[in-house]
Amino acid sequence: MAANDSADIMTSAYLAVEYIDSLLPDNPLQQPFKHAWTYMLDNYTKFQIATWGSLIVHELIYFLFCLPGFIFQFLPFMQKYKIQQDKPETWEKQWRCFKVILFNHFCIQLPLICGTYYFTEFFNIPYDWDSMPRWYIICAQCFGCAVIEDTWHYFLHRLLHHKSIYKHIHKVHHDFTSPFGMQAEYAHPLETLILGAGFFIGIMTFCNHVILLWAWVTFRLAETIDVHSGYDVPLNPLHLLPFYAGSRFHDFHHMNFVGNYGSTFTWWDRLFSTDSQYNTYKHKVKDQALVKEKKAE
Repeated sequence: MAANDSADIMTSAYLAVEYIDSLLPDNPLQQPFKHAWTYMLDNYTKFQIATWGSLIVHELIYFLFCLPGFIFQFLPFMQKYKIQQDKPETWEKQWRCFKVILFNHFCIQLPLICGTYYFTEFFNIPYDWDSMPRWYIICAQCFGCAVIEDTWHYFLHRLLHHKSIYKHIHKVHHDFTSPFGMQAEYAHPLETLILGAGFFIGIMTFCNHVILLWAWVTFRLAETIDVHSGYDVPLNPLHLLPFYAGSRFHDFHHMNFVGNYGSTFTWWDRLFSTDSQYNTYKHKVKDQALVKEKKAE
């Protein structure tokens, strides 16, 4: 009975979203995107699309999303949004990070990306335009992938902080106590594999078109670069997500080393009270701000 009720709710929700979508004006980018997608299918093999296409998407999106945070360090008016203002970025740190990132991208992640074609072939994942899901389906799938990845990340990340393991693997990621965007994938090769596995579990669960691979990697990179950015910028659209962790939440993890283990959401930390030190810190900061305001008066 409960299963039937859940199915009815999901069906009703789907029909409601479909109805709303029918009322929206045509997307002006849809036709150019369709032409570009069709051109890609006509001129490149599935192996080239799944392998080199995925690599290009990953590299382009990663460094494009890192760019705003990199520029912020040169803009004085953006420094009020920097979370740890006493720890500015340095060229030495950024260059060291960049070299590790390139190694991880091309020596660890590229071999994994090369398996994308075989994954799509084994599970008969389509590439054609007509099979591509509607935008709201892709958004729902990305959200589902984020829930799965966040769960995997929370428990495995917490395990990597165990005193018998931490210094051998995860300590590399904590080289920087004040993170910046490019540091999002700065990690020990084993950590890249261990925590990165959560990314693929969602894909294996939801993927019904190759577009989800690229949509999910775009969302995941946007999220992880945002939480590592070191800046809490207003009007961030990611904060519209329910229970979204955000940069202040994860920045505290790098500053404190303990707690706030979730990657995207805060619910696991709330459930297991691993955000207690963060909550205490937040109240302390608020109290200090109130004291300053009273003195200014």
